[in-house]
Amino acid sequence: MPQGTTVAELAEKGLAPGLMSAGLGSVPPEQTYLDITQGNRVFDSLYDSPLPPLGADCAAWPAVIRRADSAPADIVPGLLQSDLRAAGLRVRSDACIVTAPAMPDRASALDHTRVGKTAEATGDLVVGRASLGGLGRGVGRLRGGDLLIAIERAPPEAGRALTIGIAGRGFDGELTSDSTRLDGYVLATDVAPTILERLGVDVPAEMSGRPIRAEGAVDVAAIESLGDRMAAIPDRRGPVIGFALLAWIVALALAAVLGGGRAARPAVRMLALAIVYLPLVLLLGAAFDAGTGVEQLLVILGAPALAAATLAALGGYRALGFASAATVLAYAVDMVAGSPLTSLSLLGPNPGLGVRFYGIGNELEALLAVLVIAGTGSALAGFRPSMAPRPAAAVFLGVGLLAAFVFAAGRFGADVGAAIVFPLGAAVAAAVLAASSRRVALLIVATPILAVAALAAVDLLSGADAHLTRSVLDAGGLGDLAEVAQRRLQLSAHSFSRPIVFVFLPLILAVVVLAFVWRRQIAGWLAPRPAVRAGLAGALVATVAGTLANDSGALLLEIGSAYLLVFLGYAWAETTDTSGRYP
Repeated sequence: MPQGTTVAELAEKGLAPGLMSAGLGSVPPEQTYLDITQGNRVFDSLYDSPLPPLGADCAAWPAVIRRADSAPADIVPGLLQSDLRAAGLRVRSDACIVTAPAMPDRASALDHTRVGKTAEATGDLVVGRASLGGLGRGVGRLRGGDLLIAIERAPPEAGRALTIGIAGRGFDGELTSDSTRLDGYVLATDVAPTILERLGVDVPAEMSGRPIRAEGAVDVAAIESLGDRMAAIPDRRGPVIGFALLAWIVALALAAVLGGGRAARPAVRMLALAIVYLPLVLLLGAAFDAGTGVEQLLVILGAPALAAATLAALGGYRALGFASAATVLAYAVDMVAGSPLTSLSLLGPNPGLGVRFYGIGNELEALLAVLVIAGTGSALAGFRPSMAPRPAAAVFLGVGLLAAFVFAAGRFGADVGAAIVFPLGAAVAAAVLAASSRRVALLIVATPILAVAALAAVDLLSGADAHLTRSVLDAGGLGDLAEVAQRRLQLSAHSFSRPIVFVFLPLILAVVVLAFVWRRQIAGWLAPRPAVRAGLAGALVATVAGTLANDSGALLLEIGSAYLLVFLGYAWAETTDTSGRYP
């Protein structure tokens, strides 16, 4: 369909409408169409070269195949048409991307060993251009099992998804798929499995997409609002979150200077609690679907207001433990309820980028790891300061495992990293509280392994079809697992090349050096509160583990370090020294 085709126009023509993610980040039109034909996609940075211009005759097709082979994933351009031909079905188009074979040297192998079809497998795949008038006539000519898929021509306006509509038997409502779990939103990689399923051909394992379906009643305004919110998230994060943090830090500095040092500790408590409440307020912002200015005011004023109320009502470590629990529970409830608010919050998985569309993303994994583990230590110090070490260690383990279940299970948070870092951090915190022994060391090693195994069992039994199931449990062998590991390592290394990292890494290094220089003073702050010390130790290990194991290592390091610094600042503010000296 022409560029600018709207959701409303597709709905008016009788198609089940939705939006379609055009690629991982900003990609050229040819990459979107290749992703459709291969049913799989990776970041451009994982290919060894840019996509060559294909031209009208696809003269660069051999180079496209070689480029796909360089990616650490099962990327097979043209897999859709190759499987259809192997099943004895016809493919017709004037676009060479559709008519080109997937792997000419493997065609016979594909024909005989991998492609399966049902007894009803019959029909053609026809791809071409259409106008709105032609689309309406096409819908009117549908018969039997015919399916008509209309997609806005790529690329869309910067940062926006393409419009897509499907007409045919079973397509009444809004489009969705198990890839996104969002009403009105699907992926480019979902198109090929949808076609193969309708034509009675088995979907190959190389395709990561999931068949598109239609559910519920059509709400054009809701779909358009969803698209607007997704497009706004990347550009709004800086103005809303960054400006709020800057305003709070300036207020802290002014309070410290004007108060002659006496206001420093109360100001640090306020700032720390405001930052802990920040993700909670951003979740409210997604619920209100507010504009940039309103969301800025909500964050700048709302988080400090919650912080002040919590300090007035509870004070001390009770306030920090309560704020941590409130933020974690808000996201846990949203996950369990299946709400889309986490995905649409400014600290959510950023679905507009095309990577994650449900559950928590790397930003939330990084900060929740600190809030869960260090927050548990603060809650124990505030509400149960006299609890014996072993029961307190059991609390750390219980909270860590429960958080791992909620935030890692495919039906809820769907974040595999949470299954590793949450139990690991909890085990380290428990070990710090309990006497060191061989049994404790075994606990630290065994807890994350058992948590991942339990998560795998839950995902298999519940049919969650989430990231762990697709990339690890369904891997075809050690080679596929090696590709998963290579892909994550390459993406993690690439994350350290972002310009912003060169600003934050020196700051993080400076904080580490200062922490080492002031280690005796820091130990003094934490000595009276062993639960706080244990929670910070566990959160530190969780942050380091997440940095090493995650495909966005730099991001986890930045956010995790920032929240560790928040808790450490609160610990300083809770010391009895009122001289105003630093640290």
